[in-house]
Amino acid sequence: MRPLPELTPENTAFWTGGAEGKLMIAFCGDCAHAIHPSQLICPKCWSDKVESRAVPGTGTVYTYTVNHQPWMPDMPVPFALAVVDIDGAPGVRVTAEVVNADPESIAIGQKMKVSFFNIDDIWFPQWEPAQ
Repeated sequence: MRPLPELTPENTAFWTGGAEGKLMIAFCGDCAHAIHPSQLICPKCWSDKVESRAVPGTGTVYTYTVNHQPWMPDMPVPFALAVVDIDGAPGVRVTAEVVNADPESIAIGQKMKVSFFNIDDIWFPQWEPAQ
């Protein structure tokens, strides 16, 4: 069982956007700065006009790791986690599990697309190789 994040006014769009197949990232309405993790105030210009919007859901692997340790009973290993630079959100990176790929096939610079894994009201982003 994955621990579920607590939904807050600033992070709800990110954790629930997957219900509509959308990767939601916060942006400042004044300076257009991309903000992740979401915050109520823009860290660049201090504006409180922060709103979430959908980004393309694609990106490039910045770095990754292949985990061979089963941290919980019945956890399938190996699995890969990737940190992905998000297209359409400069400076934003999202870390998530890589699915639908051999963990040993992941590479820095590889193009990825988002998919989602649902538990209750939470939609966890996952990465898979873009075709």
